[in-house]
Amino acid sequence: MKLAVFDLDGTIADTLCDLADAVNWGLRELGCPEHSYDEYRYMVGNGAKRLCFRALPDERKEEQEHLRELFSRYYGSHFLDKTRLYDGIGNVMRELSDRGVKLAVATNKPEDFAQKMIAELLPETDFLKVLGGCPDRPIKPDTAVIREIFAALPEEDITAYMIGDSNVDIETAKNAGITGIGCAWGFRGREELESAGADFIAETPADILTII
Repeated sequence: MKLAVFDLDGTIADTLCDLADAVNWGLRELGCPEHSYDEYRYMVGNGAKRLCFRALPDERKEEQEHLRELFSRYYGSHFLDKTRLYDGIGNVMRELSDRGVKLAVATNKPEDFAQKMIAELLPETDFLKVLGGCPDRPIKPDTAVIREIFAALPEEDITAYMIGDSNVDIETAKNAGITGIGCAWGFRGREELESAGADFIAETPADILTII
């Protein structure tokens, strides 16, 4: 059995603008300086808590939890304002599923947002699990999400792939002992993925079909 575990932000969907807009709204509420979309490319990837910490000025890091609450309030109503699937990713999901490959999502995005987003963007795709950040599970690169996905499968003979756009995803794959596929179209780019030691680099979503 083959299993394809996808990251969400920067892999399945371009979510950067909505994430940035939500954090910037919170920063404005706190009277803090905002950041450009490009700056947020290197702030996302380690969950909402870390994102908010990185966005705050050095002298106001203690307001991380307040900013996270503001972020969640805004993002809950605006997480699909500008977010779009990357071209071709829906076709890749359908083809993998038709081949009998099991699909799952493992993201550091808060789990409630992740599940709502996947339901909206890929309503006809059957995912074994859609797992995200939550209080009782460590985030990637910890392998807790991978172990939980494996536990939902009946077979022990599984060839698994972690597919994502950042070093976090590649480190998760290495920690779990599975194949890491880096997505060069995402937020971080080829250089970071190569430096992290990705087993394969996909330039486009269609490349995933060749690799798996």
